[in-house]
Amino acid sequence: MKPIENIDIEWKEIFVDDVKKEVIAFANGAGGTLYIGIRNDGTIKGVEDPDAVMLRASSALSDAIMPDIMPFVKIRTVEREGKPVVEIAVQTGTRRPYYLKSKGLRSSGVYVRQGSASIPVSDEGIRQMILESSGKSYEESRSMEQNLTFSALEVEMAKKSIEFGQPQMRNLHLIGEDGLYTNLARLLSDQCDHSIKVAIFQGREKEVFHSRKEFSGSLLKQLYSVYELIDLSNKTKATFSGLDRIDQRDYPEDAIREALLNCIVHRDYGFSASTLINIYEDRLEFVSLGGLVQGLSLDAIFMGASQSRNPNLAAVFYRLGLIESYGTGISKIMRLYQAEAKQPKIETAEGAFRVTLPNCNENEFLYAKEVSRKTGAAVHELSYGLTKTSAPTPFLTEEERLLRYVREHGAITRKEAEALLQVKTTKAYHALRKLCEAGVLREYGNGRSRIYIGRSD
Repeated sequence: MKPIENIDIEWKEIFVDDVKKEVIAFANGAGGTLYIGIRNDGTIKGVEDPDAVMLRASSALSDAIMPDIMPFVKIRTVEREGKPVVEIAVQTGTRRPYYLKSKGLRSSGVYVRQGSASIPVSDEGIRQMILESSGKSYEESRSMEQNLTFSALEVEMAKKSIEFGQPQMRNLHLIGEDGLYTNLARLLSDQCDHSIKVAIFQGREKEVFHSRKEFSGSLLKQLYSVYELIDLSNKTKATFSGLDRIDQRDYPEDAIREALLNCIVHRDYGFSASTLINIYEDRLEFVSLGGLVQGLSLDAIFMGASQSRNPNLAAVFYRLGLIESYGTGISKIMRLYQAEAKQPKIETAEGAFRVTLPNCNENEFLYAKEVSRKTGAAVHELSYGLTKTSAPTPFLTEEERLLRYVREHGAITRKEAEALLQVKTTKAYHALRKLCEAGVLREYGNGRSRIYIGRSD
């Protein structure tokens, strides 16, 4: 019976560039044999100069394929029907995936065998092949991208007066035993392909977006950029005890920092989706991928137990002084909220982990809103010592009277402003808007339920 091409057999009439692709596919799979000098229909043509073809094949495979594939390739001349044919026998490689150096570790450079064809491997397939062949974690495995730069990391190393060269990169596991960049290097490089998405919502639900932004680049760059954005949304509320002013931010700064670092250091980067941070009026949500490390329960987390999914990444952050010690982040967040009415919520599900920080000043806002809704304008007018016929307080401007009312009652409605200033609807509205535009007041709600509270940020 006439032989045919199959999953482990390939024919080429002459040596062409496709030979490299076929050899890669065999090495990434169960191995196979390629013959040069046999037509597609199985007819034996032979080669005129077997030595020249073998030399060309050896040079091409050695120069064009990464990592070194030659230990798994045997090239020799065999005789078929009295004609010389070059045989290239390929074993399964131990350093898969093999790829075209010119294309890199991406779909266009990595191939596997399907039937009698060699086809590109998806990015997910490449990642899986790396893990299976290396037996290493994601951060230790070879990066699919080797053309990396480290401007953000170099800046951080220089800030901490830490040398940063090839020896340090090896010690930090940015360079693997094969001399190539690891996934940890890619995460810290300017070419990091993971991102953090931040969404700011109006109110307490996902109904109306205020703004959204996606941060990319080195994880270090993302850390600082995201923290800066959250910090801008972290308002300060001022209260007074006698003559002393007491400022309290919506969220403890250290709690934000710990939750953000937790998202970055402990997420599973085997997932390609983004880390999510949602900012609402009453809470901050940090959602990272990967869930808990296998064998570690949520109860154990609260007890202070820790098993880092990315120990090498954690070690880099520790070296840079960004984390103090392993396993203290969640317990530190809980300590920061000990004196607060609302406590942080830690939730885990298969493939995800969420930390929710409540707004420490949200109780004040809810109280003002609830009082305004339940009591109505009349009660506020009486408690303030005013009626619609009362004379205005002397020597104070309209804006000053509005602000004094807000300081004493926590909030003001348009109707209350009308009674306080003894003006009609339009003038009261414009006075309130003027204070909002000046950044002194901010408004919540719509229509009749709209209230105005003080801004202290």
